[in-house]
Amino acid sequence: MDFSKYSDIAPYRGKDFEEAINRVLEHREYLGAFVSLLVGGNDINAIYSYLGGILENINSVKNYSEFQKKITAGIFVPTIIGRTMSQFSDSGYDSIDPEKGYLFLSNHRDIILDCALLDYTLLTHDKPLCEMAFGDNLMMNQFIEDLFRLNGGVIVRRALGMKEKYLSTIELSSYFVDVVRDENISVWLAQRPGRSKDGLDVTQPSIIKMLYLSQKSKGIKFSELINSMNILPISISYEYDPNDINKGREEILREQHHGEYEKKKYEDLISMARGMKANKGRVHLAVGTPIKGEYDTPEEVAREVDRQIHLNYKLWDTNLFAYDYMEKSDRFASELKDFDGEEFLMRFSHLSPNVRDFVLNSYANPVRSRIREEEER
Repeated sequence: MDFSKYSDIAPYRGKDFEEAINRVLEHREYLGAFVSLLVGGNDINAIYSYLGGILENINSVKNYSEFQKKITAGIFVPTIIGRTMSQFSDSGYDSIDPEKGYLFLSNHRDIILDCALLDYTLLTHDKPLCEMAFGDNLMMNQFIEDLFRLNGGVIVRRALGMKEKYLSTIELSSYFVDVVRDENISVWLAQRPGRSKDGLDVTQPSIIKMLYLSQKSKGIKFSELINSMNILPISISYEYDPNDINKGREEILREQHHGEYEKKKYEDLISMARGMKANKGRVHLAVGTPIKGEYDTPEEVAREVDRQIHLNYKLWDTNLFAYDYMEKSDRFASELKDFDGEEFLMRFSHLSPNVRDFVLNSYANPVRSRIREEEER
């Protein structure tokens, strides 16, 4: 595979990787600020300890896989798990053949942590790590772009005109096909652009459609492409979403402005920081089974991805309580005897009624999705 034709969007390799490492080392103060955010700005000893470990390891990495193993999955993610989660669990990793590449299609709750946790669990289960697709709206400066692409980040160009965006999406889709099928490299991709704000995990069929359009001229049949891509649905569930209230406020403002919402300059950066440092309670990541069989349309494939994500989604007490509360039911009352519903509701007591209901529904919607899937079985 000729990686050079994708050099503007692909993870850094070779000379580009070495140059990016040097740029990062030239700005150690940025690394220090990042570590300070991660471990708490008042813990000076911890900051110096973590920063020393990063600098020691970063000098020895030669490619993004080593960067992931030694820095991200080796230092960053274990720190986040230890400091912000009461429990982290996973399931389904027997579905992954280490000799194959996969297109991991995942529900999306946290800007960077969803895919970082997948990488961490791949490492702990002795599976090859993956590349990860991120929107270019997150690349706020060269340092951040370098960190993403040193870590296996693939750039999704979004701020483009209609024609340019179509051509860029074809290029991106072609890259996914090439690395998964020809190089047996796995890629993490969100099932839709942006995070789910409402808790409804629905795959955008256009993602599947563009994969096919990037290969259609080669004469490949749709179903043949789908089977060759080893599409593997991923479900990640957080007991508490650190950005739940902010997501609710954003969506209510969007509704009030007829679908328009302009993010503030550093809003995504603040969301990333909150996602890394705030309490998440228990977190579970579930791997589904590769999508195989005869499929005629992108909608059919997207529906199967949704089905697996909904059924594999770990429902926490927060989800069950929110469902019963919003539906005015006692369906899950017997499972919630030890759950402090009043304390959970206090989390949102300062919100306006419309924002509060939106946030509570974002917790309840995974339950609704599960119920619908089980009824259709």
